[in-house]
Amino acid sequence: MLDYSKEADRYDASRGGEPRAAAAADAVIGLLPPDTATLLDVACGTGLVTRRLAARPGLRVTGVDAAYRMARMAAGRVPGSVVLGDSRRLPFPDGAFDAVSMVWLLHLLSGAEETSSVVAECARVLRPGGTLVTTVDKATSHDVGSDIDAVLAPRPIRPAVDRAEDIEACAAAHGLAPAGQSRFRGHGQGRSPRSAVDDLRRGWFTQIAPDGPLAERFAAGLAELPDQEVPRPDPWFTLRAFRKGR
Repeated sequence: MLDYSKEADRYDASRGGEPRAAAAADAVIGLLPPDTATLLDVACGTGLVTRRLAARPGLRVTGVDAAYRMARMAAGRVPGSVVLGDSRRLPFPDGAFDAVSMVWLLHLLSGAEETSSVVAECARVLRPGGTLVTTVDKATSHDVGSDIDAVLAPRPIRPAVDRAEDIEACAAAHGLAPAGQSRFRGHGQGRSPRSAVDDLRRGWFTQIAPDGPLAERFAAGLAELPDQEVPRPDPWFTLRAFRKGR
């Protein structure tokens, strides 16, 4: 996994910045009941999405992130509303929030046991009738059928831990029932051949050693593609909502 404290300074610019954050926040808000007054944004990162969630009138937002530098940046964007904390042991009492959002967290977890721990914590801090909104199927969102995808197709792929059907089953085990879904565009995240090579070099593809022979082979294939600096289509991300029983 990437070191997200080290990644903090370049995170926003490398992941679509404000346009992507706006799309994500709007999609999350669209899945919340109109009377939602309090929301916990788990793995809030640099706070770019958190700030936009907090701009919704009548919604009080708290952010939490385990990476110190990420949390520090978020605290600058949403002053007084961000804490440092582990999503597996959230530092909040039972039933503290009307809603919980998790944008781009579950795909980073180690497996079903850790996923269950995180979802259980989200369910715990939700009030009865509260809503959890989370991204699912993150990795497949980036497969847009481009020539870059064709070159990278033979790469080893870590089994996804955020498959929608698995997350639905996990949510059900913790008293959360399906309550809607949505999609939003990952503005500015369409890969170019050049940026795909950069991703290889910095370890974005977690099953490929950045300085190993496999990375070199894929980099060579990407270098042969036309339009080296031209981004291919943006990904579209999927959100699922779940409601806690009363």
